[in-house]
Amino acid sequence: MTMNKSPTKGDTPSKLIDARIKELNDWRGEMLSRLRAVIRLADPKIVEEWKWNVPVWSRDGLICTGESYKNAVKLTFAKGAFLDDPAGLFNSSLEGNVRRAIDFHEGDKVNATALKGLVRAAAKLNASKSK
Repeated sequence: MTMNKSPTKGDTPSKLIDARIKELNDWRGEMLSRLRAVIRLADPKIVEEWKWNVPVWSRDGLICTGESYKNAVKLTFAKGAFLDDPAGLFNSSLEGNVRRAIDFHEGDKVNATALKGLVRAAAKLNASKSK
C-alpha cells in the first residue's frame, strides 16, 4: 500500500487501523502498533473505531485518537485535562481546557504501565459521565 492510498471505507475499524500501521511502513507504524497494543491491554472492553481518518479508541465515549505525523505519533486524550498524570506522559496540547496529548518521537520508549493507567482512568471518567 502506498502512502497516498487511504484504507478502504468498507473495512472494519480494526482492519483500517491495521492498514494505517502498514501504510506508515517505518518507525511510526511500529510505534502506533505498540501504542495500540498497550491501549488494548489496558482494558479489553475498549472499542476500536475509525473517525476523522484516524484510529480512535473508545469506551463509554472517546478515550483517545492516534494520529501520525512526519516526526511524531500523537495520542490525543479527549478528556486528558481531567486525568491525573503522575508519570508526566502528557507533553503536548497542555494549554487546552479539555484535551491533552502525548507526542512519541522516533526512538522514544513507551512507559506501558503509565499509559495503561491513563487509558484506564479515561475509561473510568467516561463511565462516570455516562451514568
